[in-house]
Amino acid sequence: MAESHDSSAHLPPPSSSTQLGGWRAVKYILGNETFEKLAAMSLIANLVVYLHTQYNLDNTYSAEVFSIWSGFSNFLPLLGAYLADAHLGKYHMLFFGLIVSFLGMALVSLGAGIPSLRPPACTNPSDCIQPTGLQLSVLYIGLGLLALGSGGLRPCNIAFGADQFDVSTEKGRAQLESFCNWWYLLFTVALLVALTLVVYIQTNISWLLGFAIPTACFALSAVLFLLGRKTYIRLKPRGSVIVDLVKVIVAASRKRHVNIGTDSELSYYDPPPSDPKMTVVRTDRFPCLDKASVIMNANELNDEGKPRDGWRLCSVQQVEELKAILRTTPVWVAGIFCFLSMTQTGSFGILQAIQMHKSVGNHHFNIPPAWLGLVPMISLSIWIYIYEKIFIPWAQKALAGGRRLSIEHRILIGIVFSIVCMVVSGTVEVQRRESALKQGSFESPSSMWMLVPQFALSGLTEAFAAIAMMELLTTYWPENMKAIGGAVFFLSLSIANYLTTILIEVIKATTSLNGRTPWLGGNDLNKNRLEYYYYTIAVIGVLNLFYFSFFARHFLYSKVLPVRPSVAEQLDSEEKGTR
Repeated sequence: MAESHDSSAHLPPPSSSTQLGGWRAVKYILGNETFEKLAAMSLIANLVVYLHTQYNLDNTYSAEVFSIWSGFSNFLPLLGAYLADAHLGKYHMLFFGLIVSFLGMALVSLGAGIPSLRPPACTNPSDCIQPTGLQLSVLYIGLGLLALGSGGLRPCNIAFGADQFDVSTEKGRAQLESFCNWWYLLFTVALLVALTLVVYIQTNISWLLGFAIPTACFALSAVLFLLGRKTYIRLKPRGSVIVDLVKVIVAASRKRHVNIGTDSELSYYDPPPSDPKMTVVRTDRFPCLDKASVIMNANELNDEGKPRDGWRLCSVQQVEELKAILRTTPVWVAGIFCFLSMTQTGSFGILQAIQMHKSVGNHHFNIPPAWLGLVPMISLSIWIYIYEKIFIPWAQKALAGGRRLSIEHRILIGIVFSIVCMVVSGTVEVQRRESALKQGSFESPSSMWMLVPQFALSGLTEAFAAIAMMELLTTYWPENMKAIGGAVFFLSLSIANYLTTILIEVIKATTSLNGRTPWLGGNDLNKNRLEYYYYTIAVIGVLNLFYFSFFARHFLYSKVLPVRPSVAEQLDSEEKGTR
């Protein structure tokens, strides 16, 4: 977050009894985060099943609601980051997110507990009573509040924890690293509990109880957060980087008539940054933006040498920050289309599982379809372990010129995995559908475990492309834009969800022309051609592969800013220096 990092804010008072920040504050933040993540994942993992089985929404409608809701949940953090940076601060933004999320989850639970807020149970998949406008309104308001709450929580949770340590010291940096490790460990635990215990309760015991648990978790999360309110370091909002970027565009537009190509005597506003790590050098790319930092006359500066109007004169640093974003945009776009395949497992992948054999053992234990959500996490974790413990030590000995896969190579591999994932998904769907039609049943005799490969491939797509994209947004962007980079990463997921919704509607409209049976629609996948939908995304993936290989990847070498080494590269150089 672009908040004021005054070093005095991190210096503890002389009395230990009034000391702010540190582990005394972080223990409340970690507890709050654990219960918040447990609550959020308990809904995300099983939302499509809930919409399909309790509200009688057909397959495509359920998938579209999930995609649109996920899109808003990933877009609103960008707005939340702006409000936290410019006006409210992280503490108030987090508290707002917790309260709104609690209200949203309580409303969803109300719909699960009161029969009149849901349509009657569907006994015939081809003739289900649809929900009324009031029933859908209660559901959508609850989901809307949850999406709004995510806008306050996602961009601020880790950043607020990081504020509790003085990272200008070696001890503070070590504590921050330890905090991140604990955060990820507790997030994994919460995810495992949500995807196993809570999902099982929702699917096989009671939706009301299954939603009451995350509602209580949100309430407990808010209580823990408030209990630590007297221990937190609360940095004051300094202003948003987003506003600075808009100022550059406005200032450059207002000076659009300035000819910087022929005038070598132009003076640029280039004050030294407060933090040496944020030092940038003016580049010659996007010269139209350089006009924003041109000093046309001395009256543009006040007596202190600062701009009188920040919407007419910007610093070179502000201009170069915008250039950094523009130069990484082509790669970011490739990531969005790569994420299209990742969004399918949580919607149509779960719908496939609903219409497959789910019993295990002689006791006919039914596996909840949402348990498949564990597979991507497991495949991602296995790859990370193999990469860190096997590949890197081997590459260190066998390969010259580097030990780790570059961002370029990881995104490229991720795109390939996204294509393979969709091809495998389509192939499995053909087998599932044919076996169901052959038996003449709604549920295919094929085991749900046939879906494991496509879910595992989705996890590998995330392991390569998503993690590399997050690293791109932190190593190719200026130091003070890391938090915005995280919000932009969620924005890419949001756009992928919206593109999924658009693609579904386009396919439904075009394939139903002239009275033909559409590829998607209804409550029975056996009457659809879901495999064609998967293959369409695979074709888009192939086009994306060509786009990245022959165009976008070259922007990784067009350095607007000196690229900061990633944490992994820093570790490599330190280890080489000790040998």
